[in-house]
Amino acid sequence: MINHATLVGRLTRDVDLKYTNNGTAVASFTVAVDRNFKNAQGEREADFISCVMWRKAAESFAKYTHKGSLVGVEGQIQTRTYDNKQGQTVHVTEIVVDQFSFLDPKKTDAPAQPNSKPVDPAPTVVNDDDLPF
Repeated sequence: MINHATLVGRLTRDVDLKYTNNGTAVASFTVAVDRNFKNAQGEREADFISCVMWRKAAESFAKYTHKGSLVGVEGQIQTRTYDNKQGQTVHVTEIVVDQFSFLDPKKTDAPAQPNSKPVDPAPTVVNDDDLPF
């Protein structure tokens, strides 16, 4: 069986970091992912995907990201059901993240030099001869 999800998008809000009764960290967040096509009005729509992350990874992710951060996450799609306080059954679908990447450019503390232009990094070129397979 295969259950693998990969998302690249922006955080819709700061990560909600909480701890279980036994001290395990759990982070909840939503990633906005643009669709690959435009709607009838010529605008891009986005999907808002709920994610959850556990333990040390959750603490690190919450520490180094904020609303609007561009991130890549990988994990498994999980569904669960619970009854809320009103007695209604709630169905939840979320990505349980086990790997992540920070995709925003690194910020430097050095002040910009006068009359300097930002430099775009050169794209990385990989030749077939460089691949190990």
